Amino acid sequence: MGRTLSSWLAGQLPAGAEPEVVLSGSSDANGMSSETILADVSWTEDGERRSGEFVVRIAPDAQDVPVFPSYALGHQHDAIRLVGELSDVPVPEPRWLEPTGEVLGSPFFFMERIDGIVPPDVMPYTFGGNWFFDAAPEDRRRLQDATVAVIAGLHEIPDAARTFAFLDPRSLDGEQYAGPTPLRRHFERTRTWYEWAAAELDRSPLVERALSWLDEHWPAADVPDNVVLSWGDARIGNVLYRDFAPVAVLDWEMAGLGPRELDLGWLVFAHQVFQTLAETFELPGLPDVLRAEDVRRTYAEITGVEVGDLRWFEIYSGVLWAIVFMRTGTRQAHFGEIELPEDVESLFHHAPLFKRLLEDVGA
Repeated sequence: MGRTLSSWLAGQLPAGAEPEVVLSGSSDANGMSSETILADVSWTEDGERRSGEFVVRIAPDAQDVPVFPSYALGHQHDAIRLVGELSDVPVPEPRWLEPTGEVLGSPFFFMERIDGIVPPDVMPYTFGGNWFFDAAPEDRRRLQDATVAVIAGLHEIPDAARTFAFLDPRSLDGEQYAGPTPLRRHFERTRTWYEWAAAELDRSPLVERALSWLDEHWPAADVPDNVVLSWGDARIGNVLYRDFAPVAVLDWEMAGLGPRELDLGWLVFAHQVFQTLAETFELPGLPDVLRAEDVRRTYAEITGVEVGDLRWFEIYSGVLWAIVFMRTGTRQAHFGEIELPEDVESLFHHAPLFKRLLEDVGA
């Protein structure tokens, strides 16, 4: 692969660059939706030999049971590039893109490698024994507020509906998604994603109950002047930190357009998932971290915008997490790591939280 990438990169750089790509393993960062390979690259520029550290993001092969129906790596590449150009939000610089899949069998792109640490997913940071859990409460709060500021920075990019129009699911995955607003189209795409996941596994009464409630209780936040760039996977496990400050915002597979509450609800829900897991094992967890009222207050202080109740968006996050668990479970079974259970909902690590949220709204 290193030789193949070196040869391909020679065609992207000026003549005489003579690039050399040396692969040094895969990333141990959180997530499993795409392959992330570490690469050291050297090349000649202006008569001098230069070098850089990169990661190569590679879309998964369709035969390997991917989490998402399609991977528009070009859209991810362009979203990261535009965020870097139009805001102060720290993102890795995206570099060379191969969108066709003709070189490695799947599309890929190079992006800058940035040093930092993340609150771990495995074991969940709420279980203890990691840098975030062991930090002083004021440092955890500093990280939390800085992360909300990152989301606010993304949302303050002007004219997002036009600038990031390529992320609007009017026409993605070879499908047409109807609806008068980006959130309606996002919702219809989610329905399609669920049907796709269920066709290879089984149907989930819990997901279908949530989808029905969401459809019948559409949020007041879905208005034309509340359309922003949505990071899509806004959680602290997708940020690299140094000294509790964000240095790189990662994982843009789910980026889109929608109300501000999409990202804020996801941020709160993601922590609730890990907090509920800790409580299930009779661990204290971190109950004072990423509470909805604190996130809303900090966001309002930064942006001057008062967001409404996040409950609809937390339940919607529960649907999205469930579909991800359906796909990761199918993927694990494909690779012989688990046997698929008779009850698809036993794959939902967030099931207790998801059910409680639905019970709270009478769904």
